[in-house]
Amino acid sequence: METRVSPQWEEVVMEETWNYEATVDNIESIISRIESGDLQLEEVFEQFATASEQLNQCDRFLYEKQQQLDLSIEPLDYRDEGMRG
Repeated sequence: METRVSPQWEEVVMEETWNYEATVDNIESIISRIESGDLQLEEVFEQFATASEQLNQCDRFLYEKQQQLDLSIEPLDYRDEGMRG
């Protein structure tokens, strides 16, 4: 069974300057600013939209890595079955 990744999932992962940990840190920072209550309502919506997009980027990144891991494990499963039979 072949697993293919949609091009829309690949675009963020392919950017060399993008960093998962830095993005998570930024999301946490945005959440803190929103929770502080110091932002104007318009800024809250802007920050929320930014955090939402960054969460989608993280989701795409993790999805891509999971697909790579699944493809790496698949040959191991096949070899294990052959050794038992």
